[in-house]
Amino acid sequence: MSNAKQILAMLRSRAEGDDDAFYSIALQVAASEARQGRRETAQELRAEIDKARARDSRGASVPIPFAAPRGGLEGLLEMRDPRFKLKDVVLNERLTARFVDILRQQRKRDWLREHGKTPNRRILFVGPPGSGKTMSSEALAGELHLPLFIIRLEGMITRYMGETAAKLRLIFDETARKRGVYVFDEFDAVGSQRTATNDVAEMRRVLNSFLQFMEEGNSTDSLIICSTNHPSLLDRALLRRYDQVLEFDAPTSEQIKQLVLANITPIKAARADWKQIIRSAEGLSQSEIVRAADDVVKMAILDERRQLTTEDIVDRLQERHAMRTAFLDSERS
Repeated sequence: MSNAKQILAMLRSRAEGDDDAFYSIALQVAASEARQGRRETAQELRAEIDKARARDSRGASVPIPFAAPRGGLEGLLEMRDPRFKLKDVVLNERLTARFVDILRQQRKRDWLREHGKTPNRRILFVGPPGSGKTMSSEALAGELHLPLFIIRLEGMITRYMGETAAKLRLIFDETARKRGVYVFDEFDAVGSQRTATNDVAEMRRVLNSFLQFMEEGNSTDSLIICSTNHPSLLDRALLRRYDQVLEFDAPTSEQIKQLVLANITPIKAARADWKQIIRSAEGLSQSEIVRAADDVVKMAILDERRQLTTEDIVDRLQERHAMRTAFLDSERS
């Protein structure tokens, strides 16, 4: 039967109104029962937990916002309510299959734990800027109905010895306390190779701390996503710590068409020349194509038009190319 500590923890979580903790402990009890051969009892417990969760979700007449980070975490974590689901992200079949696998493991994490396994939760996203890495992180959070936390590296990395590692410890403690999706964007700022010529002793210590924290168990199974545009800068030791490494590519011709169609809704494109539109979009990232489509819809709304022409879309895509060229020229000068 359940031990006194589990019962005490359940009572405390219920008194504090922490339903996530309450259900998590209850699932641990079910897993313990299954391991001891009492599978019927375990199944009954899981069924009752599912019923209770369903009642709670039906009972909420208004959305309940996630609690924003406070105390020492303020300035380290930026909390966002997920706006996207997997259907909103344009990905190739290989990436879509990997995401489906991650979601399946996360949704059935209590089943895996009954057999002594844990779901994949440490993920590395690799790909060029604007290829959909951040949007995909948000889609995972949306699918799992979890808060999205963006780690603010400018608030975490300091020049004082030991302070950055201490802040990193706070973040990992929070992943173990509050289930969510935690994103380290531009991760090469933390995960650079320890042999890099521009490295300093403090950043080596930070990376060593990160490697250690990644190895720690986590009862909440929070997703930790690290995202980088420069995988060649990452320390090789990091690869062993990730459960999945997902590579994002520039959008294909078919993906370009999907992106444009999805983002010009509800405006329609009259007899669109897709070959010309795709040629104009080649070389642009997902985010640039989405912004171009958004701009052309705004123009149609202000012009009080219900249809777009091929020229309308091509003009906005060419503007994005011009903006990119101007930015690169300013970097060279």
